[in-house]
Amino acid sequence: MVVSQLKRTFTTMNVFNCFFAGLSDISISEDIPVEGDISMPVGSQNADNDFSTLDEPVKDTILRDLRAVGQKFVHVMYPKKSSALLRDWDLWGPLLLCVTLALMLQGGSVDSEEDGRPQFAEVFVIIWFGSVIITLNSKLLGGTISFFQSLCVLGYCILPLTVAMIVCRIVLLGGSGLVSFVVRLIVVTASFSWSTFASTAFLADSQPPNRKALVVYPVFLFYFVIGWMILTFSPSH
Repeated sequence: MVVSQLKRTFTTMNVFNCFFAGLSDISISEDIPVEGDISMPVGSQNADNDFSTLDEPVKDTILRDLRAVGQKFVHVMYPKKSSALLRDWDLWGPLLLCVTLALMLQGGSVDSEEDGRPQFAEVFVIIWFGSVIITLNSKLLGGTISFFQSLCVLGYCILPLTVAMIVCRIVLLGGSGLVSFVVRLIVVTASFSWSTFASTAFLADSQPPNRKALVVYPVFLFYFVIGWMILTFSPSH
């Protein structure tokens, strides 16, 4: 029995030896291409050196954003066919202008807490709701500008009207007579025209040529309503 078990063991070992000996004769021909690439890309070596805003101080981030907002204000005051306002869009500037305009118009309500709050909300809703409606109208007419780019342009172009509101508040400090009204009318009319011209200068190229009038008309009404609120503003006593 022991002899038979030894024979079986030697037989099994011979089978394994023949199997591995056959595998050792297998070789990969040099003509067969080896697929796959495990080398590290050259560009990935500099991945850690790329600029990231997560690594910079908060102060630098805020200053950079403020400079970007200031540059967009310059684009609005000196409008020209430039894609800078559309390419680097943001909503910080429109939000700042909207809140500033709403706060200054709030002073025209009666001196009561109940009447003061709705006017701020009213101005805020009119500006943002009007911007959304104009943007949707532009998209439905086949405009190539994105939704937030349009909101950015319409919001930043409120800047001339915000400046007009500041001037009107200063003029009203001297009284609310006929001369004051004429001065405010000239200032508001000029600011309204500037806002409309600046917005159309940025949005015109993104609209089909045969539908530009359909896009400009709602923009005209939008800034006209804001200008009318500024012109009819009267400080509370």
